[in-house]
Amino acid sequence: MAEKNQDTKDDKMEEDTYSFTTLIDELKTEETIQRINSIRKLGTIAKALGPERTRNELIPFLSEIVDDEDEVLLALAEELGNLVDYVGGKDYVHVLLVPLEILSVGEENVVREKAVEALCKCAEAMHPKTVENSFFPLIKRLSTGGWFSSKTSACGLFPVVYPKAEEATKKELRSLYHALCHDSTPMVRRSAATNLKRLVKVVEKDYLSEIMPLFYHLAKDDQDSVRLLVVEISIALAEILLNGNDPLSGVMNIVLDCSSDKSWRVRYMVAENFCKLCEVVGPEVTQNVLIPSFVKLLRDTEAEVRTAAASKITGVCKHIGYELTAKHVLSCIKELVTDSSQHVRAALASDVMGLAPIFGKEKTIECLLELFLQLLKDDFAEVRLSVISKLEAVNKVIGHQLLSQHLLPAIVELSEDKLWRVRLDIIEFIPQLAKQLGVEFFDEKLLNLCLNWLGDCVFSIREAAINNLKRLTEVFGLEWAQQSILPKVLALHEHSNYSYRMTTLYSISALSSVVGSKIVNDTMLPLVLKMTKDPVPNIRFNVCKTLAVLFPTINHTVITSIVRPTLTQLLSDSDRDVRFFAAQTLAIGS
Repeated sequence: MAEKNQDTKDDKMEEDTYSFTTLIDELKTEETIQRINSIRKLGTIAKALGPERTRNELIPFLSEIVDDEDEVLLALAEELGNLVDYVGGKDYVHVLLVPLEILSVGEENVVREKAVEALCKCAEAMHPKTVENSFFPLIKRLSTGGWFSSKTSACGLFPVVYPKAEEATKKELRSLYHALCHDSTPMVRRSAATNLKRLVKVVEKDYLSEIMPLFYHLAKDDQDSVRLLVVEISIALAEILLNGNDPLSGVMNIVLDCSSDKSWRVRYMVAENFCKLCEVVGPEVTQNVLIPSFVKLLRDTEAEVRTAAASKITGVCKHIGYELTAKHVLSCIKELVTDSSQHVRAALASDVMGLAPIFGKEKTIECLLELFLQLLKDDFAEVRLSVISKLEAVNKVIGHQLLSQHLLPAIVELSEDKLWRVRLDIIEFIPQLAKQLGVEFFDEKLLNLCLNWLGDCVFSIREAAINNLKRLTEVFGLEWAQQSILPKVLALHEHSNYSYRMTTLYSISALSSVVGSKIVNDTMLPLVLKMTKDPVPNIRFNVCKTLAVLFPTINHTVITSIVRPTLTQLLSDSDRDVRFFAAQTLAIGS
């Protein structure tokens, strides 16, 4: 028995050695894909080797192969971050720092970022003592390195290491970060600004006095790529200061400066984050301090800034109520409805419908309805579709009657647009609109429109109309489909125009999955079999294709007694395409 156990142990060791040897061989191949695939197996190999051999053999080997193509190094950085458990857990995670440090100072940015991500995983898993002894020296080396690449990587590690450090080390970490924020290289300052919003959340409140000067310094940076990052730092700082009942004036002054910055990219970041800022500082500060800046952003000279601001109107106005919105923002909205940029108008259309609950029924009708109608008649399709997709908010406020009276005529007009792509866009939004309006309103105002599309001269419209009926059946249910659409759709099989008859077959194929086997067997199947006698070959071979779709829902006895004999007859059809699809369908049915 002892010999048998020894043999098993030897076999496992031999297998592990073979796996490690295979990895080495594969990493020496010239094929990049093969080297990447080998790296992806590191977890499996480490598990087979065990923690001790992984630490003593695998990790040192990986530290020697960090001079490879970027794709390989990216995979290596990612996999190293997943080896924490395989090297022995918290007590031994420090062995991963050597190869990851090398990767974190490489030339390629994505590799450095993935290495920093892996280093953060290691730091989170470490004992505080190990952080002091192993990780802090690494941060110090990276922060004081000669190349910008090491310093940018170092910035990402501070927020993870700081909470685990001792007081003396924390002081030194703050000093190192101060130096990084004042570095002469813009890339380093940008990385420092990016990570400062994370660092402020873990620095003790007593030391915020050391962080605020860094914030003010970065806000005055000569590079707009640095200044634009200050906006998110402002939000993080405002949240911390409010929780401690500290004054916000310093942070708010920086936000106001950013909102009128000479660089449009900085102003864009303010507009993009305006809702978050309002949520953090609350209604009072929003109303008293921020609204003038928001109005300026809505009237900015750059279309990109106006686009970002327009998409935040509802989010901001929730914090200021109807009166201030009507007083300060409504005039801007009226200007944006006719903005020269279609992207600004599209952003406005996707957001402004949300103002209806804020304004209430009377004020929505008085102040907003005409604006909605203007947007619904916009030349740009995306603007019109944005309005239609958000009608639910308006419908809840003003009701079906007013909606149909003011907006539905415009929707009907668009559904008959001479440009087929416009009609297609309308069709795709009909199910969503139907859900908002309800079945009674839909049947009265829009059902005939949906059925008319089945006879459109453009195939893509007919196809979309069929899919539309399927989605409507899912919205309103089977009983509605039986009463409202199936009789009219199936009646098309007798139409003199063959394209209408083809539409019937396409509709049956699409609807069969939602109407159930009873309707398929009792109503649809007899009609399909009848159409095998159609004089147009295209109809006959599409009958075969339709039967192939229906097979899963047809009774087995019906397939044997009726369907299969019918298909067999089509095998001798005069048209070769009909014969081909008949044979193909028979093969599926068997």
